[in-house]
Order: sequence, then C-alpha cells, then structure tokens
Amino acid sequence: MHTELQALQENGTWSLTPLPASKTPIICRWVYKIKHNSDGSIERYKARLVAKGFTQLEGVNFHDTFSPMAKIIYVRCLLALATSCGWSLHQLDVHNAFLHGDLAEEIYMSPPPGL
Repeated sequence: MHTELQALQENGTWSLTPLPASKTPIICRWVYKIKHNSDGSIERYKARLVAKGFTQLEGVNFHDTFSPMAKIIYVRCLLALATSCGWSLHQLDVHNAFLHGDLAEEIYMSPPPGL
C-alpha cells in the first residue's frame, strides 16, 4: 500500500482539496493480489487503489471511457510471428502505469481506507 501511495504522489495523480458542498466524492478501495513465481512461491504482495466507477454519473464526472486490452488471439498471433521470424521475446512487469491525459471534469475521490 505504501509503494502504491508513493507512486501516486510522485506522479502527481491527485491534489488534496476540501470537498465542495455541491459535489459527491467517488468512493475508492484497496484491491490486493499475491504475485507468485513459476514454482508457486510468493514473489511479492501487490496493492492497488481503485475508484468504484459505478458511483460516477455520465456527463457529470465522466464523458468517455477507455480500457485498453489485448485479446488473446492477438497475443497468440504475435507469439507465432515471433517464433516464425526467430525474434527473441522479453517479459516486462510494469509496477505502475499512468495514462497522460487531461481530464475536463473535476473528479473528487474520498480518501482511501487506512490513509
């Protein structure tokens, strides 16, 4: 949790402000996951702070949604292409990824539990 909060602060993800009377904050929560090595041993514990998006109102605190995903068929095609061309592949684990987009809306989120 400490690593996640530190990364959010270093990236300037938010600024602490008082909640205006006319606004309702979006609730957030912690999501925990245990990452394992290939032999089944524990590699690390991971915590992510996520906003409960179902509390948002379209047109008020969001207009568009975008969630990039790779379909498994594209991953398989890439692996087949790399194999047939003799390319080497490397795996990369990204600990924190942030989109660099500007929001037109003002979004208010309640403080995370345990903060």
